Amino acid sequence: MRTLIKLILITVAFPLAAPSKLNASPEEDAKAVAALDTKYQAAVKANDAATMNQVLADDFVLVTGRGKVFSKADLLDSARKKEITYERQDEEPGSQKVRVWGDTAVVTALLWIKSVQGGKPADYKLWFSDTYVRTPTGWRYVFGQASLPLPKAESSAKPPARERPSE
Repeated sequence: MRTLIKLILITVAFPLAAPSKLNASPEEDAKAVAALDTKYQAAVKANDAATMNQVLADDFVLVTGRGKVFSKADLLDSARKKEITYERQDEEPGSQKVRVWGDTAVVTALLWIKSVQGGKPADYKLWFSDTYVRTPTGWRYVFGQASLPLPKAESSAKPPARERPSE
């Protein structure tokens, strides 16, 4: 009898406890991930390690355009030490695109960074792709890849058009 009661409680309580909408439409998922990625970018700008920690998966990896690899611990340590002071760390309006495939979503956007690191100012734009996965505790940012800083003339809010193959 106790086993039956436990089974009933688990069957009823588990769906209520799951914070992630497992039956969300792709459009709802895209909105949720877009908001989460925007929240993450704001946390980076503010050196808010607590919020970054909530969004990043434990096995998170970031690969920069120069091939440098950063872990979750690296990013949280940098934020806690305030190694970079940001004036801007913002997605360019209208550049964010979210694509959802089941429990995986990829965000691409043009990011404008204006900061000071080690006394050196920086002001550039780059494209990034952020990969999120749905977990039992909600969407988590698992992998990021950033382009090299764009030349000033190419810093538009539209992704570069594909070149037409030679005929």
